[in-house]
Amino acid sequence: MPSNLRLTHRRLAAACAAAALALVPATGQSQNVMNMLLGAVTGGGNAGKGDDLVSLLTRSVESIDEPREIEIGRQLAAVLLGSKPLHPDMALQRYVNQLGRWISLQSERPNLPWTFVVLDDAGYNAFAAPGGYVFVTKGLIDRCADEAELAGILAHEITHVTAKHHLHAMRKTAQSGMFTQLVASQIKTNAVGNMVASQFLALGRNLYARGLDQADEYDADRTGVALATRAGFDPYGLVAVLQQLRTAAPDNPMFTLALATHPPAQARLEQLELAMGKNLESFSGAAPMTVAQRVHPKPAAAAAPSAAPAATPARKPAPPPKKKAS
Repeated sequence: MPSNLRLTHRRLAAACAAAALALVPATGQSQNVMNMLLGAVTGGGNAGKGDDLVSLLTRSVESIDEPREIEIGRQLAAVLLGSKPLHPDMALQRYVNQLGRWISLQSERPNLPWTFVVLDDAGYNAFAAPGGYVFVTKGLIDRCADEAELAGILAHEITHVTAKHHLHAMRKTAQSGMFTQLVASQIKTNAVGNMVASQFLALGRNLYARGLDQADEYDADRTGVALATRAGFDPYGLVAVLQQLRTAAPDNPMFTLALATHPPAQARLEQLELAMGKNLESFSGAAPMTVAQRVHPKPAAAAAPSAAPAATPARKPAPPPKKKAS
């Protein structure tokens, strides 16, 4: 693509993203938003389907149609929502839903009932569940330097959903000896009538504690970068996130789960460098917008003309990670 066309494409995509995200609905609808988020995760479920869901997971993923995939995701999302409460800032919840849904529209599966939720948790984590459910923690959002970083994280999680990574991982567990051990533990601690539901919950908890396969994580990084770029965001947002993770102390409790359930950040950066090369440099450089500026925009009249803030510098392509000495 000629450089002038690339620039035009980037500007158009960024303009569309800004138009989709700039207007956050006025506050005063907190309970409605709370009910919407809770209903999307917990509403419409049927505990009696537990037997069917576990049975399906022992077969091929292709045998799980989209309604069943959404039902599996809803039950797994309820497990995640049960671990931490929703963050009470409804303007933030609306913004993350707008941002996530805009990015998901550029994905291979735009018609899923995409739902994005902010958990009231100081840790640095993001999770997804089949069918279009994505969770991020407030601690993660607070550590994002700008909107492009959060967009890169959401695009990574969206890719896990569109590629059905969680379903493949649960199927492998359901067919393995590990599932037999999970069943045995449930027999000891639950009545027979509740055993199937407990087995399913055990599968879900095991999945999020153990993490996905490394190949799935690398795939979500590569495809997520392309997806975020398609949505109009700087492709180096996720690179900046991984650079931050690379410097995180292993014993820092904020990053413990994120580091334990993903490949080393250095390895992820190296994989991204191989995949990206310099192909996306022409899509970088747009002045970044912070999450705070999106969620709580200041009225233009509030700023004195003589005290206008300096323009935010454009993000520069990150330098390639240092190679280990041979």
